[in-house]
Amino acid sequence: MMPIDQDLTYRKILLFWLPLALTWLMMAIEGPFLAAVIARMAEERVNLAAYGVAYSFALVAEAPVIMLLSASTALARDKESYRRLRTFTICLVGAVTLALLLLLLPPVFRVVAQGLIGLSPGIAGLTHKALLLLIPWPAAIGLRRFYQGVMIAGGQTRRVAAATVVRLLGMTGTAVLVYRFALTPGACLGALALSVGVVTEVLATRYMAGPAIAALFGRDLETHEESMGYRELWRYYLPLALTPFIALGVHPMVTFALGHSRQPTASLAVMPVIYALTFVFRAIGISYQEVAIALVGKNFENYRMVRNFAAMIAGGTALTLIGIAFTPLARVWFHIVSGLDLELTAFAVTPLRLVAVLPALTVAISLQRAILVAGKAPTAPITLATALEAFGVLGVMAVFIAYPALPGATAAALAYIVGRVLAIGWLGRPCRRRLGRVKNVS
Repeated sequence: MMPIDQDLTYRKILLFWLPLALTWLMMAIEGPFLAAVIARMAEERVNLAAYGVAYSFALVAEAPVIMLLSASTALARDKESYRRLRTFTICLVGAVTLALLLLLLPPVFRVVAQGLIGLSPGIAGLTHKALLLLIPWPAAIGLRRFYQGVMIAGGQTRRVAAATVVRLLGMTGTAVLVYRFALTPGACLGALALSVGVVTEVLATRYMAGPAIAALFGRDLETHEESMGYRELWRYYLPLALTPFIALGVHPMVTFALGHSRQPTASLAVMPVIYALTFVFRAIGISYQEVAIALVGKNFENYRMVRNFAAMIAGGTALTLIGIAFTPLARVWFHIVSGLDLELTAFAVTPLRLVAVLPALTVAISLQRAILVAGKAPTAPITLATALEAFGVLGVMAVFIAYPALPGATAAALAYIVGRVLAIGWLGRPCRRRLGRVKNVS
């Protein structure tokens, strides 16, 4: 399958996974950095609002291409499969970019931004300018995730991390330069910096993927009989593409629910801070999905070792976050680092303690998804699990809006846990069925 899965050891898994974990952690600091720069520029509130809306649109545009990373990690096995996946990727990112261009037509954008969302003309105008600068975003994200998958399948995860360093340098350099000379409003600075970052990253990724691509071409026709046709690719990928759409839709709806919950102002103030802290630990679990896809083995011969390593990550991340949530370190994070006042700091502790197990649950669902993707099983259960998770989260929030026994932030924390547990439970059966077809797997 790949060079590293021969005589797999925990040390090899660690060395394979660490660059991907660092990649996710580096991406996690991108948003806070740009927001901090924009906040130091003129008309910071208007520009932060416009940047936030533009970034939300960019995330929606990115959603269909996010899972190309998993798809290429699982399916890029020889020259034929590589070429088909590349063509599929180019068509997909082209369609997404076209959809974004249609949205940016002034009459269409005016209806969406001012009519549906209710933005003021000033914020809507800045958002439109920022989105024009983000036109390269979905294509660059899709292409770099495709090539990243090829590198991961080839065991070259260090090159993935190196390309992300190039992205951070491009993003940071652009932001500092524009800020230094005040070349554009803050919202446009953020969008331009993001676009420059991902474009430099995809160029670096394509260059660094050269050896992995050459290795695929050297395996010409090795697995040609297993290569999917374009129709099969679409049926395989469509459920994966829908999954991020559903997941991304949950957070705006939770934000809406917080505004109608008990203690809404305090809840809206603390949830982004709690989310930012938990994301650092959840990102570590998310990064393990492609590792499991690449290393589990064609016939799941490495499943036990991959599962055991996942358990170690889950335990380590959860225990670390629990150690923060149940000690004075929580006060340090909320009050000293994040700048919340003492009242909000005390308010935020309970929801943080509730979500402290979320990093472990993230590792668990990443492993489940990897089993289904790597096994080329139908991917619809992944989408259905995400839909069930969304239903669980919104259902719990609806209950606590109708019967406000808990503050909104605490209810949201409980809702996120309930939703994730429902999703893991749903995926348990198809994963067991898939593993049950392979001998010597438990």
